[in-house]
Amino acid sequence: MPKFTLKINNESHTFEADSDTPLLWVLRDKLNLVGTKYGCGIAQCGACTVHVNGIATRSCSRPVSSLQGMNIITIEGLSANGDHPVQQAWIELDVAQCGYCQAGQIMTAAALLERNPNPTDEEISAEMYGNICRCGTYIRIKEAIKKASKL
Repeated sequence: MPKFTLKINNESHTFEADSDTPLLWVLRDKLNLVGTKYGCGIAQCGACTVHVNGIATRSCSRPVSSLQGMNIITIEGLSANGDHPVQQAWIELDVAQCGYCQAGQIMTAAALLERNPNPTDEEISAEMYGNICRCGTYIRIKEAIKKASKL
């Protein structure tokens, strides 16, 4: 089995995996970074979103062989103490209901605000489209993104 070394949360991690193993399973099963969730397995729901070189990326469909030399950030690496502005806004506005999709929602929102610190409602909706929340907290998610843009 091939060995891979990936930079995840600013640390180098070496592991063995098949070349086509999705990043999600390496994060969860080999590195015990379980904040990234499995939702659909076909890159349609957003629960597995991480940042790859600053871009929100669905980890369930990204093979580890395609990630050499890239910087990967998971929800665990977004901030040391959960104090990223998006995380703060999520808590202040009590966004999460069941919470299952929230890591993916937060990672997508953080990537948006990194590229566009003051997005319009339309830009937020366009970026967050496809991140499914089974509990329907979309209004609170949008409000939290707006609040985070001001923090």
